[in-house]
Amino acid sequence: MPKSRKNIVQWRWNPLHARDLNSRPGNADGTASEDGVAKRDLREDEATLWRMVVRDIKPLRSPRAPRRMMPVAKAGPPAPIPEAARSAPVVSRRSFVPVQPKKPVSRPAELAVGVRAPGLDDTSWKRLSRGQMKVDARLDLHGYVVQEAFERLYDFMQRARVRNWRCVEVVTGLGSGQTSGLIRRELPMWLQRGDLRSMVLAVVHPHAANHGSVRILLKTRRR
Repeated sequence: MPKSRKNIVQWRWNPLHARDLNSRPGNADGTASEDGVAKRDLREDEATLWRMVVRDIKPLRSPRAPRRMMPVAKAGPPAPIPEAARSAPVVSRRSFVPVQPKKPVSRPAELAVGVRAPGLDDTSWKRLSRGQMKVDARLDLHGYVVQEAFERLYDFMQRARVRNWRCVEVVTGLGSGQTSGLIRRELPMWLQRGDLRSMVLAVVHPHAANHGSVRILLKTRRR
């Protein structure tokens, strides 16, 4: 009697089952296994063909597990400062830098009429105090108010510097009027100003009995 179709299984080679066929040999008699596919060893040509098929196939990568975020620790309150640190004096770097003491600024001596200046030679002092030194220019302040008198004196002294005058005379008057007396008293203080004091060596009255004018000995440049 012919065999039943249920017992006849036709075998077909399927590449999809090559892995199973290669890894798990089939039955020696060629009968079907439980999954309905006959199992057997691959021939050499079949194995070569299978290796050519799968050589460019890359395995799928498993999805990476999401990274776990580390919880950020909340900043706590600042640590209390020890009492000793709070009471310690703050030391600056500058305190370690030695400070050079400043040299005292030398001020010119107080200008007084008829007083010899330090460093003035005997010959120049005698000639000046005795009225024997030649006068290069003369300024008369009679009839001027105090502000105008100062401005004229200042301009006069600047001309003396430029022209390198040695001795000049300034006439103030004896002070019979209120203005003339004020100019005579203010004149030494005007000459004491920084920009004028540096020019003056000495101030004298030309005569002991005449205080209405003064002669001024000036510093000069070497000719």
